[in-house]
Amino acid sequence: MNSPLKSRASGILLHPTSLPGPFTHGDIGPAARRFIDFLNAAGQTWWQMLPIHPIGGCDSPYDSPSAFAGSDLLISLEDLCPLQLLKTEELRSLPRPSRPGHADFQTGKRQRKPLLLLAHSRFQESADEHLQLAYKEFLAKNDAWVWDFALFTALREKQEMRSWVDWLPALRRREPEALQVAHEENQEEIRFQVFCQFLFHYQWAQLKTYAHERQVQLMGDIPMFVSHDSSDVWANQEMFHLDEDGHRTVQAGVPPDYFSEDGQLWGNPLYRWEVMRTNGYGWWIDRLRRELDKFDAVRLDHFIAFSRYWEVPMNVTTAKDGRYVDVPGHDFLEKARDALGGLPFVAEDLGTLTPQVEQLRDRFALPGMKILQFAFAHGAESYLPHQHPPTSVAYLGTHDNNTTRGWYESLLALASEDAGDAASAQEQLTRLRGYTGVTRTSDVCTQMIRALMCSPATTAMLTIQDLLDQGSEYRMNIPGVADGNWNYRLPAGSLTRDIAEALKAIVEATERSPQR
Repeated sequence: MNSPLKSRASGILLHPTSLPGPFTHGDIGPAARRFIDFLNAAGQTWWQMLPIHPIGGCDSPYDSPSAFAGSDLLISLEDLCPLQLLKTEELRSLPRPSRPGHADFQTGKRQRKPLLLLAHSRFQESADEHLQLAYKEFLAKNDAWVWDFALFTALREKQEMRSWVDWLPALRRREPEALQVAHEENQEEIRFQVFCQFLFHYQWAQLKTYAHERQVQLMGDIPMFVSHDSSDVWANQEMFHLDEDGHRTVQAGVPPDYFSEDGQLWGNPLYRWEVMRTNGYGWWIDRLRRELDKFDAVRLDHFIAFSRYWEVPMNVTTAKDGRYVDVPGHDFLEKARDALGGLPFVAEDLGTLTPQVEQLRDRFALPGMKILQFAFAHGAESYLPHQHPPTSVAYLGTHDNNTTRGWYESLLALASEDAGDAASAQEQLTRLRGYTGVTRTSDVCTQMIRALMCSPATTAMLTIQDLLDQGSEYRMNIPGVADGNWNYRLPAGSLTRDIAEALKAIVEATERSPQR
């Protein structure tokens, strides 16, 4: 498997739920295809997304109840009409978005399930032979995880979303007799959940084909850790640091860093890598293989934790009090490379980068990440574009950063204050202006984009917010803040032909166009 990240190219980071459309959030239907058309017109090679699994707490795509399932929120209801699973008039009754520019996932869940249940009923009664065959092929390929996920989802809903550690002991421990009874009692809901996974898989395959026909490739994102309240942990309890009742004995986080002075207390269970090693890391490799079925390349979130992770006790309120624990990353990536035939991954290597992490990344020729917003602080010169290694993916900022306009405006505000951060902010502004020639707020995104595209880094990636010169109120996520994230939505009609042509001119001038 040859890495598709070796040719000079660029792309845009936009999660599908952020696409515009007539319903409460974006999906992988008509608006996704229009976005691919825009990428093609703008000379872009990559569409990068956040994790596309079911969302979890606080609507986060990084806190999913499954590392294998696709989000049923991404299923296009519109695209079920040509399959005769829904009728166009049945969609007209759905309320329009109540907050333009914001995704509303909880309302979406309530509105969509009755229609998906109707589609399931019609599929059972009268789906055509082609669709039935595709369904059987999906089951054959995904049998190892989909039934556990469907049962887990059915049981959670039946028990009012209580965590699996609070279920009856026999179910919590997955005793065979209890599982058999649960399957029998919940068979209709289980079949429905499996059907939703089939729809996601079916529509995703069509989206990927549409993208490839227009010279656009898809880049995914794999969270390092999984949610404690997930089918993955429930079905594989021996692989995680849990007590006999399923409770976490330690939890994941990161020490204080650029994003948070207290660190980040993520709360995920930690892997027992020594147990995973005994079966050749089968769960992890299956996870990677499934992602590579959907994407041409994948970003490995928090890559540092393949070298060592930050272990935090359960009885603390911040992530300051923890310790590093080593991980057999070299052995794991060797096994993964052999099993997958290659490693088309991007290493998200931000944070405390040790020589051991660099050695692991470089031994397997994984491109790391460079963030241009970081480049103008004292001691961060390696983030300046002319310093970027060719084997890297360069960003103005990611979903965890402020928008570039918002970042610049925050520097201006800090520099004008009589406070300790004012000198640092002024120093960054001076370096930024000297490097990019920025003199006005209205110029900062354009000039930063040009600087990024001139980087030696093989891949340059923009967030959609920076392409549209949007301010702080449009950012996707504020790390360490639980509520109010992930609901950014692209304004309808904002991706104009003029924007596409201007971006295409830049990528052609910097030799990043797929048509060159």
